[in-house]
Amino acid sequence: MNRALVRALPALAAAVCLVVVALAVTNSAASRAATATERLPDLEQEVPTGLEITRHARRPHWRLGFRSAVRNVGDGPLIISGRRPVPAVETMVADQVIEREGATAELASGAGRLRYVRARDHRHWHLLGFDRYELRRPGGQTVVTDRKSGFCLGDRYAVTGLELPGRAPRPVHRSRCGLDHPGLLGIREGISVGYGDDYAANLEGQWLPLDHLRTGRYLLVHRVNSDRRLRERSQENNAAAVLFRLRWRQGAPQATILARCPAGQVRCAM
Repeated sequence: MNRALVRALPALAAAVCLVVVALAVTNSAASRAATATERLPDLEQEVPTGLEITRHARRPHWRLGFRSAVRNVGDGPLIISGRRPVPAVETMVADQVIEREGATAELASGAGRLRYVRARDHRHWHLLGFDRYELRRPGGQTVVTDRKSGFCLGDRYAVTGLELPGRAPRPVHRSRCGLDHPGLLGIREGISVGYGDDYAANLEGQWLPLDHLRTGRYLLVHRVNSDRRLRERSQENNAAAVLFRLRWRQGAPQATILARCPAGQVRCAM
């Protein structure tokens, strides 16, 4: 055998061993990543509260205002990462950051869009379509839909009365969603486990028009993640509703709550 080849054999063997070890490590890491447990959020729509009727000088004259709240009772946080290439692009593409046990976080595309909204009572970046509102007849017919521009997501209040292993020890998402910064190229918003985001009645589109509705019973339905773009542990608790009676007295509407629908349901047995 060639003496040079004989001398090279130990080095070649060592190199082969290194390649095999590297492949084993790579395959092991890939295997761990593939089997890593996703820590998904679970967005729970709370029952609408704080119903109030107001009159405005412009149409629609009569509006039904309400508080809306969504809380995260899942295994992991809801994290939205927005980006755009230049300020001239009007909206940011929204991706969802999904934490995983024993592996790096995963970026899930297609979570929606973020837009900088300018209005009398807000000027920041909203995740469009996060929460939707409508009025229905008890039989299921939709008669009014919302004009909500989106949500600025954050840890606004703590969830109480539930054991949540993944609960964040303190609020994480406390920013004001780029308030007064329309030129941002990127932003991050979210809701931690054990926290919720809520909006008071009549704030930032928290209302539905009542003009032209006749006297009768209606369901006020709130639904989070209605387009199912966000990945969750469950979607069974994404809707909540209240049944109320609308009456008109001397040209003014009155609303009386009749029932709160069961959790996750948009029908009330009454």
